[in-house]
Amino acid sequence: MAKTFLCFPRHRVVARLNFGETPFDVLNDFLINLNNINKDYLDGLPKWSGTFKQKRLVEYIFLITQQLKLDPSVGYHAIELLQRFMVKHVADALAKIPIQSVAINESKRYGDLIFNNLKDTFPLILFSCVQLANKLFLHCHMIDTSTAVQFLYSLGLSVSKQTLLESELMVFKGVEYRLNVLNSLTYVEVILEVLGHNEPSVPVEHLYRLCHYVLQFVTLEQTAIYDSLLRSVCQCLSPSREQRENFVTVTEDRMLRGVCVIAVATYILCFKRWKQVVGELSHITGITRRNITEFALVIVAHITGTSSSAV
Repeated sequence: MAKTFLCFPRHRVVARLNFGETPFDVLNDFLINLNNINKDYLDGLPKWSGTFKQKRLVEYIFLITQQLKLDPSVGYHAIELLQRFMVKHVADALAKIPIQSVAINESKRYGDLIFNNLKDTFPLILFSCVQLANKLFLHCHMIDTSTAVQFLYSLGLSVSKQTLLESELMVFKGVEYRLNVLNSLTYVEVILEVLGHNEPSVPVEHLYRLCHYVLQFVTLEQTAIYDSLLRSVCQCLSPSREQRENFVTVTEDRMLRGVCVIAVATYILCFKRWKQVVGELSHITGITRRNITEFALVIVAHITGTSSSAV
């Protein structure tokens, strides 16, 4: 294996969904709603989408959720909150920078000025995203303010309860009080539920366990994985800036990612069912078999360490 998965505590990875219990009409409506939300999101992608999902940031969030014994869904939700907050924060900060102030030091870009101002508070912002995400999942282990302050102190951050609460409020306002965003794990869970309904013989409970690890790997290694996929699609080693910019809609497509995570888990767990499951996933989501197969095999290549820079 080229990389080692960060391992969530085993009791947090077991299937927490009761597959097969949701009425299909409700499930179908939910899937349609998820698809519409995904399309609307992709149609209105703001500038810098995906910029704040680099490996180090994602890894920090995963490690925090692991150390605090939080549900994995909290981590994926926190990643989305951090992205939304930072995109809005940077956009607002750029709008406030007078042109003459930038001319004082022409060697710095607008972004450099903003990030320099954020570097001291960013760790607290990241933690606040985890805290806010955790508060949405009532079945999860809740972290009170005292525990949070002690945890931050153990990481070398000395903050008061008041400072922590102010940071959470700043993030809350920054995402315009909308915390209930959708993340990649939600898409995996719903698609798996539909797959289990359509193909009862598919071991969705076992796939669900493996999907956690596959999704975690894809989330951590997304820069390298999507870069390989882009080169494969473009059939060139050095895609143009325009091609990379247009490809952002692929990197931010949660439905595509969820489908391909399930496809990869199937490839690993029950290869004999691979073509059947890919066909059913295509039927469920409308994503072509070719696109699912191509992306899934790129992910498998990275997992096994057989990916290459060659097209």
